[in-house]
Parts: sequence; structure tokens; C-alpha cells
Amino acid sequence: MNKSELVDSIAEKSGLNKTQAAEALNAMMESVGEALESGDTVSLVGFGTFSVKERKARTGRNPKTGEPLPIPASKVPGFKAGKGLKDRLN
Repeated sequence: MNKSELVDSIAEKSGLNKTQAAEALNAMMESVGEALESGDTVSLVGFGTFSVKERKARTGRNPKTGEPLPIPASKVPGFKAGKGLKDRLN
């Protein structure tokens, strides 16, 4: 499912028109992004938790030359599925 299909599904299930559903989805994504950017976690009970994970610095290899190169530490978004979502899949 891509974003436009998700907007269609939200519009159908909520009774909103597609424009309102797209605005709601964009607002939700923006809010989650802002929360993660400020270091918070976003917990949606029954669905899952979005959080920021720290990735340590490490040494990688250039696949073309085999030369080692440093990969700096970084922050990456993470998602852990909640019990309700896991139960729907199993």
C-alpha cells in the first residue's frame, strides 16, 4: 500500500473526503517526525512505538576497492510493533 492508497482507505473508513484524509495523514507524519526530532518517542497503544535509535560508528569497506572506510555514528528512526498489531498478523 502506498500513500495515496492509504489516503483512500482513511477517507473511506473515516467518512472524510480525500483532501481531509491527506491533510490528516500529513499532519500525523509531521507530528511523529517532530517528536522524534526532539528525542521523544511516540507510542500508539495497540499499534506500536516509534523511537530514535543510536547507531554506533563503525568501519565499513568500499565494495569496489575493498578499502576500509569509517562510517560515522548516526541516529535512525525505529519502530517496534505493539501486541495488537502482532496479534493481527498471527
